[in-house]
Amino acid sequence: MKKRPNILFYLSDQQRCDTLGCYGQKLPISPVLDSLAGEGVLFENAFTCQPVCGPARACLQTGKYPNLTGCYVNEIGLRTEENTIAKMLGSAGYEIAYVGKWHLASDFPNDVVMVDRPIPAERMGGYRDYVVVSEALELTSHGYDGHVFDKDGKRLDFIGYRTDCITDYAVHYLQNKSSDNPFFLFISHIEPHQQNDRNRFEGPDGSKELYSDYEVPQDLIGGKYKGDWEENYPDYLGCCRKLDDNLGKLIATLKDKGLFENTVIIYTSDHGCHFKTQEGEYKRNCFDSCLRIPLVISGGPFTGGIRCDKMVSNIHLPSTVLALAKIEPPTDMVYVPLQEALRDNGNWDEEVFYQISETELGRGIRTKRWKYCVHAPHVQPLLHMDENFTTKAYHAMLRNAKMDSDSYIEQCLFDLETDPFEKNNLVHMQEYTEIRAELSKRLCSCMEKAGETAPKIYPAGTKLSHY
Repeated sequence: MKKRPNILFYLSDQQRCDTLGCYGQKLPISPVLDSLAGEGVLFENAFTCQPVCGPARACLQTGKYPNLTGCYVNEIGLRTEENTIAKMLGSAGYEIAYVGKWHLASDFPNDVVMVDRPIPAERMGGYRDYVVVSEALELTSHGYDGHVFDKDGKRLDFIGYRTDCITDYAVHYLQNKSSDNPFFLFISHIEPHQQNDRNRFEGPDGSKELYSDYEVPQDLIGGKYKGDWEENYPDYLGCCRKLDDNLGKLIATLKDKGLFENTVIIYTSDHGCHFKTQEGEYKRNCFDSCLRIPLVISGGPFTGGIRCDKMVSNIHLPSTVLALAKIEPPTDMVYVPLQEALRDNGNWDEEVFYQISETELGRGIRTKRWKYCVHAPHVQPLLHMDENFTTKAYHAMLRNAKMDSDSYIEQCLFDLETDPFEKNNLVHMQEYTEIRAELSKRLCSCMEKAGETAPKIYPAGTKLSHY
């Protein structure tokens, strides 16, 4: 690419990487992405930095963890003065477009609720040239109906399957783009996230029949909670297939407009899903089923059909986007771009760091072999989000959620070489004392890099009373 590339960022919501053929799925769910992965780079060990929608999305826009942005739970939006990749790309001459779910405009603590309202320009994080959004798409639409708002506040109703309709707005932008400026187009789908008000996943018609012959992910079997995957997994896969079909639609548009060869495509998700088999929840904890995400990048330096096995996080994506556009990152964006992961220089971190919020307050690291997680039940007790959980209880949870702590208690240690589905917690076992001590040091180092103060970490079973 001789000139600055176009960048298309394609974000799914709550998608497990094992739904995709390039990550081992046997059903025909992702032929388009599989082909793209064969041309670009697939990251085999990609993880979210925060397994809940709003905080993860704030990280994607800023390159900073929630302790620095303040977006540590849903419904706390980006500060209007926050520096974002959209603002930086816009200042460098890019056209800036956003389509789909935003989830970063509301400010619950200050009674600013944007759930079903047009989002003011100052709350869109610098996306300015083409905007078709809903603050919470799962609350303004269903699988086959709904509405969004354009940048002038006009309500746009749609009829048809939601993924198709949201993509059509992105296609509309590409078809009508007239300037020679490069574009940054962020497409944020809600699929395959569950439909909140119906408490189920809404795949396109026929999903239950088309995808009934699926291979059950082993992490969903034999846990403390049965979960709801049996009734939902075919629809979940149907959602994922629709995401792939619409990625194909966008690629066809790029080719038709002569834009494809100079466009980098990034495909990822905000977090995964374990279908309420862990603590009655879909995400918001330390298990790989909600931390592990798909990540495929194709175009520019990301070529060759490479499968990169380095430990990476979506916290690396903002600097990756800026590096593609040849923009120097701000000093508080400390996580290096994924271009560096392709270089065999031995300097890449051997672990990823994640923060956990809402249902509990936790921190952890994931290496290729170990999963180590600590939590602060003395600051914020673990909350089970079962079928009796209400909107009122959810808002109470947000009010009571804590952003950080000066002390944590060891919660989990998993040896992923022998226990890849995280069934055997080793955190209480004496023979792993030295390993826990080493991982504790590494975790504290990661926390300091993220802008936190290194805490005191106590052994599992310690009783602390801070409140």
